[in-house]
Amino acid sequence: MSEPDQRLYFLLQRAAHRLRTSVDRRCLAVAGVTTAQIGALFAVQEQPDMTQQELARVLGLRESAVTALVGRLAMAGLLTKRTHPNQHRAVLLGLTPAGAAALDAAQPEIDRFNTELRELLGDDGFARTAGALHRLAYDWEA
Repeated sequence: MSEPDQRLYFLLQRAAHRLRTSVDRRCLAVAGVTTAQIGALFAVQEQPDMTQQELARVLGLRESAVTALVGRLAMAGLLTKRTHPNQHRAVLLGLTPAGAAALDAAQPEIDRFNTELRELLGDDGFARTAGALHRLAYDWEA
């Protein structure tokens, strides 16, 4: 039996692409939103009235990318934007009832996806992978 591929960065990129493509397709089918959009909606749900700058920081994206993402979500009626009372260039984001409904519709698919990953990796492998990815995402070069 050959040695498993050790090109970790390549494997992370390939796995992320395959997983995102699969879950995007599934979430679009049941809720009409992508995983990137779901991440933004969940963040705003957890912290109403966050600014786009705060959302960019939470999502780990450039502000220009978040501006486009928020624009699409607002046009779709999933987020509201209102003027910040103290910062003339900032806007405050809010979740609309349609945005909350999209999250509710996507949640069972997200749960199914996590169950499939847990079955593939086993409980211990799932927990260890989640821990390792968390360290890479938040502790690397911190």
